[in-house]
Amino acid sequence: MHPRYRKQAFFAGLGTAGQERLERARAVVIGCGALGSVIAETLVRAGVGFVRIVDRDFVDLSNLQRQVLYDEQDVADRLPKVIAAERKLTRINQLVTIEPHVADVSAANVRELVRDCELILDGTDNFEIRYLLNDVALELGIPWINGGCIGSHGQVMPIFPGRTPCLRCLMPEIPEPGSTETCDTAGVLGPAVNVIASLQATEALKILSGQPQLVVPALTVVDIWEGTWRRMNLNQATLRQHCPACTGGERLWLSGERGGQSVVLCGRNSVQVTPDGGLRGSLKELSARLRASGEVRETPFLVIFRPAETELELTLFADGRAIVSGTDDPAQARSVYAQYIGS
Repeated sequence: MHPRYRKQAFFAGLGTAGQERLERARAVVIGCGALGSVIAETLVRAGVGFVRIVDRDFVDLSNLQRQVLYDEQDVADRLPKVIAAERKLTRINQLVTIEPHVADVSAANVRELVRDCELILDGTDNFEIRYLLNDVALELGIPWINGGCIGSHGQVMPIFPGRTPCLRCLMPEIPEPGSTETCDTAGVLGPAVNVIASLQATEALKILSGQPQLVVPALTVVDIWEGTWRRMNLNQATLRQHCPACTGGERLWLSGERGGQSVVLCGRNSVQVTPDGGLRGSLKELSARLRASGEVRETPFLVIFRPAETELELTLFADGRAIVSGTDDPAQARSVYAQYIGS
């Protein structure tokens, strides 16, 4: 055990043996925004030996209120979140292996992103990816910790495939648009994010230190503004009996049957567009072609394009994705993508 973890190992619930187990552990954090940045930093400071971080987005000024790994220079540099996160985390603890992936998690890549890890941590902000994580966790038998935060409240639910209810046991279908709050309608408080992510990280430390039996199979709901805490015990076999995923074996999101190509980014007035075939050619080639149609800025990781005579901005990634800023209309985003990049 490295001496930097001495005070953590003094905690009786962990001890030297638990700390040494953490140093050999492997975790993947999907989404490195509000929840994900707190989770990733906590795991790295705790000495979890390998932490893979996956995120599709770049750092935006509106992130800084609650996404603790980032600063104004990251915004100015238009850094992908996982690149900025890796730089900060490496300065925090060089003993941990940090593996960043600038990627949109999808049915095509999720298996490879999670299969060699022993725990999946949910730092996402949308239901589509959560249901995909639920599918791949069930398929590969990897535990995952679901979390979400809106306004001043949030929830945490640890899921052990085959042992506890899964996400679809509680919600067989994604809620209809408009039926739940979003950060656009309810906002989000930074302290609420910190509390929810810390609860997720605490459950992760139990599992990664070799003590999964300490995790209570429950849905925990916290509202920091109201000062309330509720816990619903989920250790009930009846919850799993009619689950289409647990009992029925459905993998609608993992098979690609469900899931969209356009995603509205919460609180950003932006839409992500993902083409079927990826990018034709390199970012440099694309940049040269776009200069005739507007203002272009290149970074080592992406290309920012402002078409002439529009208020829109396209941030283009090497995998062909684009985040179209200045609209929350998926149809308009897809149209401008097709116009300048191709269909």
